[in-house]
Amino acid sequence: MAAHQEKKLAEERKHQNNSKASQGQWGRAWEVDWFSLASILFLLMFAPLIVYYFIMSCAQYQCSLTDPLLDLLTGNKHLSDIWNRTPMLTYRAAAIYSLWVTFQVFLYVFVPDFCHKFLPGYVGGVQEGAVTPAGVVNKYEINGLQAWIITHVLWFANASCFHFFSPTIIFDNWIPLLWCTNILGYAVSTFAMIKGYFFPTNAKDCKITGNFFYDYMMGIEFNPRIGKWFDFKLFFNGRPGIVAWTLINLSFAAKQQELYGEVTNSMILVNVLQGIYVLDFFWNEAWYLKTIDICHDHFGWYLGWGDCVWLPYLYTLQGLYLVYHPVQLCTAYALGVLMLGLLGYYIFRMTNHQKDLFRRTNGNCRIWGKKPEYIECSYTSVDGTKYYSKLLTSGFWGWARHFNYTGDLMGSLAYCLACGFEHMLPYFYIVYMTILLTHRCLRDEHRCSSKYGKDWKCYTAVVPYRLLPGIF
Repeated sequence: MAAHQEKKLAEERKHQNNSKASQGQWGRAWEVDWFSLASILFLLMFAPLIVYYFIMSCAQYQCSLTDPLLDLLTGNKHLSDIWNRTPMLTYRAAAIYSLWVTFQVFLYVFVPDFCHKFLPGYVGGVQEGAVTPAGVVNKYEINGLQAWIITHVLWFANASCFHFFSPTIIFDNWIPLLWCTNILGYAVSTFAMIKGYFFPTNAKDCKITGNFFYDYMMGIEFNPRIGKWFDFKLFFNGRPGIVAWTLINLSFAAKQQELYGEVTNSMILVNVLQGIYVLDFFWNEAWYLKTIDICHDHFGWYLGWGDCVWLPYLYTLQGLYLVYHPVQLCTAYALGVLMLGLLGYYIFRMTNHQKDLFRRTNGNCRIWGKKPEYIECSYTSVDGTKYYSKLLTSGFWGWARHFNYTGDLMGSLAYCLACGFEHMLPYFYIVYMTILLTHRCLRDEHRCSSKYGKDWKCYTAVVPYRLLPGIF
């Protein structure tokens, strides 16, 4: 009798697990293994220190990554010596950053998009996101391009006419602004966790593992919102960090002009190539609603602090380095870097365009002159609704499952190569992006395997490589 009851309970648990796996359990992990927890603790403890170390090494050691460690190991300096030379938070920096964030919130929430009314091909205004695991379809006000244009028009108007502040204002307050970004990053991450526990926007799209550190890092709520339009993920992913990216580079270029009387071709390359990337992001912001950041990541410290601190400070290292080490490239080398960056952008954009075209037309299109091939698949949300999808296997998507990342990595390498080979610091970006995008491949494929099941196995059999055809 007891054996029969145990067998029955085991069958019920198996049925529940199978049901859970089939009903909307894709996305963020539900259970935390020891490796994941160790990784989370490492990032929480050391990511802020990594950012500080890079910025400090430029401010105090001319961007050398080894000299600070050598000074500490040989006893020439103590940690207190380095810390005491680090600029602290100032009222000026706090005022600048508060005004900046407030202005971006205003542009995001209170200025409806008008760019889509006169820019051919641009998709803005109110758009729908992807289906969440709970079966919710959120609406978004897509106005990032408009915010970027307004912000930069005001920046250039000030630089050329009004002169309310120096174009070097960002560089001149770079470290004090670092403390401001950290305060906002930790504040919004903590608020998001409290909100997820006590007053979530949609309780069915929350995931709580019971591990405080993991939930704080990876987030509880899928789409935390305040009011109808203020979406935490879209705002912090796109504004204020990415709008600031090009302004930061412009401030670095202005500082180079102030210090040396010229702006080098390497600084121009970095501004142009990264500017193309930023503009592409905002031009395709509606498409961004269907990417892993919005579709699958929950909002926690990983996105909140990462978008406030990691992105603006470490994605702009090339421009910062060139302030301290101006590099004038020979024409042939500069053209080679430019071609690599543009080719990487072309692959990145065309790969994403092929998928977007395929989705918009439900497969009724032509890719590379042919009718696209695909794998049909299905998945089920938490509410039991069954959805159908198609996985493209034509064009670049037939070469590799994440060939858009390959183009992204080519562009990232071009940013670094523009800085020459004197120091390691500018090359942190390509190392980081390689790790990030490889990890993202694995995360995305784990999610897709959970979401699509046997259909995903059919897809990987047709497209066996992740990033590099024939290699990986």
